[in-house]
Amino acid sequence: MAKLTKRIVDAAEIDGRDYFIWDDELPGFGLRVFASGKRSYLIQYRAAGRTRRYTIGLHGVWTPETARQEAKIQLGRIARGDNPAEERQLDHKAITVKELCALYVADLNAGLILGKGGRPKKPTTIGTDTGRIDRHIVPLIGARRVKDLTKADINKVLKDIMAGKTRVSVKTKKLRGMSIVRGGAGTATRTVGLLGGILTYAVDACIIERNPAHGLKKPKDNVRNRRLSEAEYRTLGSCPMKWCS
Repeated sequence: MAKLTKRIVDAAEIDGRDYFIWDDELPGFGLRVFASGKRSYLIQYRAAGRTRRYTIGLHGVWTPETARQEAKIQLGRIARGDNPAEERQLDHKAITVKELCALYVADLNAGLILGKGGRPKKPTTIGTDTGRIDRHIVPLIGARRVKDLTKADINKVLKDIMAGKTRVSVKTKKLRGMSIVRGGAGTATRTVGLLGGILTYAVDACIIERNPAHGLKKPKDNVRNRRLSEAEYRTLGSCPMKWCS
C-alpha cells in the first residue's frame, strides 16, 4: 500500500503479468500495471453484491493528481447509489466502429499504442494506419456496432478490399496532386491486420470480450525477396572503399 505519486507510478516494474497498486489515502483508488508496461488508473467498489472496476484512464493522459480527483468524483457518485462501471458498459455496447477508431487514433497520436519492440509507433506508421482507417475500415463498417461484429464481417472486409470496393482517388496536399487508393491482397491483408489490432484494443478496454478477427485466414502479403544477379555482386565487390565503408 502507498499513496500513488508520479514517482511510484513511473517506478512500477513490469512483472510479466497484470497487477495492482492501491492508494492508502483514498480507499478504492488504484493503479493497474499491465504486463505490456501500460499503466492505468482505476477505482474498485462493490455494487449489488458484486465487485466492480471502473477505469479512469491511462497514465500519461492522466496524472496521479487528476486521476485522484476523478476517483473522488466517481466514488461520490457511487456513495449516492450510481454505478459508473455499469453505465460505461452500456455506453460501450452502443459504440460504433467509427467511434472506436477515433478512440484508437487519439491514443495512437498520444504515443499510447505500442508497435514493434514495445515502442510507440513512428509518425509515418501513424499516418499509414490513419489512412487505412479513413479509406478502408470506416467506409466499409464504420456504422456497425463493435459488439455486433463477427468473423464473417471481418472476412467480408478482407474480400471487399481485395475486390477494390474501397478504391478511390483522393486529393493530396502536395502540389495539388491525386492519390489513388487501391485495393488488392496486400492492402487487404495489412488493413485487416490493423483492424485486428484495433479490436484487440477494444478487448483491452472491455468494450468487447473477444476479438472476432482472431484466426482469420489472410492472403500472404507480398514481400520483396529478390536476389542480386552475378553482375550486381561483381559491381558491389569492385566499388571503391570510400563508397562501401
